[in-house]
Amino acid sequence: MTSLDDLANRARSLVRGGHRALLGIAGSPGSGKTTLAENLVALLRRTPPAGLPPLEWVAQLPMDGFHLADVELDRLGRRDRKGAPDTFDAAGYAALLRRLREDEDDVIYAPAFERDLEQPIAGSIPIPRAARLVVTEGNYLLLDQGDWAHVRPRLHEVWYCDLDSDERVRRLVSRHERFGKDHDAAVAWVLGTDQRNADLIATTRPKADLVVPDAVLRSIGDRAQAMVD
Repeated sequence: MTSLDDLANRARSLVRGGHRALLGIAGSPGSGKTTLAENLVALLRRTPPAGLPPLEWVAQLPMDGFHLADVELDRLGRRDRKGAPDTFDAAGYAALLRRLREDEDDVIYAPAFERDLEQPIAGSIPIPRAARLVVTEGNYLLLDQGDWAHVRPRLHEVWYCDLDSDERVRRLVSRHERFGKDHDAAVAWVLGTDQRNADLIATTRPKADLVVPDAVLRSIGDRAQAMVD
C-alpha cells in the first residue's frame, strides 16, 4: 500500500537538476487534499534533498486563494454556487503557476483563503526563489474547460485524492458546521452545490498521474486528527 513516505519520495524525485517542480493535488471537496498537502510538505521539510534549505526548499500553494470575493460573486449572480469552476479566478491561478515555472523572481506572493471570513486574502503566501518544489492543491487542477485548461500543462504531476464518498460527505458537513452553518444548511449545501462540483471533478480522475487511495487518505487524516486531539 502506498504510504506518506512513498508519496514524499515520489514528490522529491520531481526536482531534477535544480529546476523548480510543481506538484498538483486534486480531488473533490472534502477529499483530503489540504490535509495530504500539509502533511506531505511537513515531511518533505524534515527530509530535504542534499544541499537544499529544509524550510524553504518546498512551498505549499492552495488554489482556494483564487476564489472570487463575495462582492464580485454577488455582482455576477454566482454566490449561491460558490465553489463552482466559474467562481474562481482560473486565469490568475494559471498565470501564477506560469511565473512559478519560469522561476525568474526572487519571491512570488500568492493569495490565501481565510476560512473564518470565507474570503481570499491577497499577498499572504510568499514563495521564495529557494523553493524547488511547490505543492498546490485544489478541485479543478485537471479540468480542461475554459481558463482551467491552462493549469494542467504547468504542473509536472497531478495526484487525485480518491476518498470514499460517504466519508467525504461526512467531513464536508462537519466542516460547514464548524464554520457557521447549522446542520440542515450544511447538509443542503453539501448535497447540492458541493455534490454538483464533486460530480464534475470525478470526471477528471482518469487524467491524474497518480490516484491516492481511500486507505492512505484516511490514515493521514486520522494521524492529523490525533495530533490535534
